[in-house]
Amino acid sequence: MTAISVLGAGAWGSTMAQVLADAGNEVLVWGRNEVVIDEINSSNTNNTYLPGSVLPSQLRATGNIDEAMAHSRTYVLAIPAQSLRLKLEEWRSTIDKDATLISTLKGIEVSTLMRMSEVVTNVLGVDPAHVAIITGPNLAYELVQRQPAAAVAAASTTQLAHYIQKLFTTSYYRVYTSTDLLGCEMAGAVKSVIALGVGIAVGMGLGENTQSMLITRGLNEVARLGAAHGADPLSVAGLAGMGDLVASCSSPLSRNRTFGEALGRGGTMEYARAHVATTVEGVASAGAVVELAHRVGVEVPVIEAVADVVNGIITPMQALERLMEISIRAEDFIQ
Repeated sequence: MTAISVLGAGAWGSTMAQVLADAGNEVLVWGRNEVVIDEINSSNTNNTYLPGSVLPSQLRATGNIDEAMAHSRTYVLAIPAQSLRLKLEEWRSTIDKDATLISTLKGIEVSTLMRMSEVVTNVLGVDPAHVAIITGPNLAYELVQRQPAAAVAAASTTQLAHYIQKLFTTSYYRVYTSTDLLGCEMAGAVKSVIALGVGIAVGMGLGENTQSMLITRGLNEVARLGAAHGADPLSVAGLAGMGDLVASCSSPLSRNRTFGEALGRGGTMEYARAHVATTVEGVASAGAVVELAHRVGVEVPVIEAVADVVNGIITPMQALERLMEISIRAEDFIQ
């Protein structure tokens, strides 16, 4: 039995805590909301974020960060991506330099264009060999019901990837390993923007042809962007890339797709924000992903169109018109 601290008691943090507890680990969840913490401890539920779900009876929660840090030297990060740096700066003095840090976050830090694992090493000064991610086509509301799912544990070393695989594997959660941390992490971050774009198309009343075009061409952009940064192109064809993209673009449970639908239906960010009151990483990351692409000279027309809609530069209809006017060339997967 391994002691693990999950930092974040929202929908995803609680779901990850359930998986880890079901895998036989001793799990302590930290969160800021005392109502949520008390409910997890007293009722094994989290109806604020996961209504109707029953969490493992052995799962414990705390609102005391010192208690959470003392519980373990393996920390699973499950807080909003754009809040990560601030929280790590608060926690830095309590995190051991030899601790293992596992990011479940999918995003690009807007102010620095860093991936989440890079933020961890930058703030904490830890060895990158101690930092890993777990990613894939995992929707919290399905996974917490213990529906069969799979993910990728990615780290710079095979040893750490296999350690994470063992921590998370259950009868319903199949975990594969990868040493292409950069590729898996970038795919997970960029797919949020593509899912936002697909949601916009759905909100505009457009059908499967349009959605399939955006998913496929979006996947091409993810592959080229990753390759330009040194990632393994094959990672995009796996769970971290194609798998996550399909789940996020196809499911109404996806927050990015849901927000995109509201944006496509109403035509403005004001309308979308008024109708979807959740953290949507694709909105925050869109501009950062475009900048990452520009730095390495990669064309990302789908991502750029979504970013311009989010920033109010063009309307959803203008974005679609722009995409249909771009020059056509051979459909090589990576060019």
